[in-house]
Amino acid sequence: MLSEHYELIESVGLDLALVGLFLLMGIAVHDVLKKNNVPMIGRTVVYLVLFLGALGFVAKGIIQLFWQSNGL
Repeated sequence: MLSEHYELIESVGLDLALVGLFLLMGIAVHDVLKKNNVPMIGRTVVYLVLFLGALGFVAKGIIQLFWQSNGL
């Protein structure tokens, strides 16, 4: 059974690892910004960049799913 679903398990594991990495980056960035008293506009820009990076991985996953369902 494991050999039949190896690709699915690998894909889910990679997605969970990326979510974990983005959460850890968010926590680290939050800690650094808080300790250095960064102004609100700076925090907003940093969080926007981090969010857009995560959004890129989500978009990649959706595009890949769409392409695979169409047989490309």
